[in-house]
Amino acid sequence: MPACGKRPTPLPTLAMQYSYIPCLSIAGFDPSGGAGIAADIKTFSALGCYAAAAITAITSQSTRGVSAMQPVSAEWISRQVLPVIEDLRPIALKIGMTCNREIIRSIAGILRAHPFPFVVLDPVMISSSGHPLMEDDAMKCLADELLPLCHLVTPNLHELHALGGETDPILSARRLIQRYGARQILVKGGHREGLPTDILVSEMGETSFPGQRIATRNDHGTGCTLSAAIAAYVARGEMLPAAIEHAKDFVSKALEAGADIHIGDGHGPLNHFFGPLPLLVKEKL
Repeated sequence: MPACGKRPTPLPTLAMQYSYIPCLSIAGFDPSGGAGIAADIKTFSALGCYAAAAITAITSQSTRGVSAMQPVSAEWISRQVLPVIEDLRPIALKIGMTCNREIIRSIAGILRAHPFPFVVLDPVMISSSGHPLMEDDAMKCLADELLPLCHLVTPNLHELHALGGETDPILSARRLIQRYGARQILVKGGHREGLPTDILVSEMGETSFPGQRIATRNDHGTGCTLSAAIAAYVARGEMLPAAIEHAKDFVSKALEAGADIHIGDGHGPLNHFFGPLPLLVKEKL
């Protein structure tokens, strides 16, 4: 034990030549562990990345649904995020619940000052149980200030319609790109009939990613898991199309592995740890 007030002896230089692959989630906290930051941390960890997280809101919820929400102040979001960025230098960032304009502008300011190699935004606006998770006047602020700073946006059909204003989801995605400067939109097909085919829309065109429908009620946190998995695969060095394909496969297998599990009386979580990867270690540059 070092004497009181003295710094411990530094580790040998050799030990400082390697690092994990850090990913950061800025999202809401689900105390039941199924969605939000809990799902993001599980996903990053299951895919061999080092998980860091900052909370935007505390919710009261269970597998039965959300009953209340308390946003964290914009100042305290910055106080959580900035030390992590400066110390760990995350490679990929996943953004989830952004409850109000102050939080959105705080995160946008952080991204302008500290650009990330990859940012994915999952614009959480309303819970699956119907509880609003974003203030009404925050939506345009999200489109104006945060969308242009993200490499990928992954809205569900309801969120895409609310942001883009078009009944057709592809037209809404194109509008977000043309009007607000969004780079790429992943139009998720999970809420449509038939196979859950996702479509990546960008200025270059459209790319389809077919999926499979898993019969289960344990689907709480599916969207959070998908966006976090895309961030993790990009952080591991994959190009975006391959990252989306592998993330969809991860979600399908996690749904299938947790399909017959009973935990809670509502919509339970995915089984993120059906086949966890070891924590990846890489040489520091």
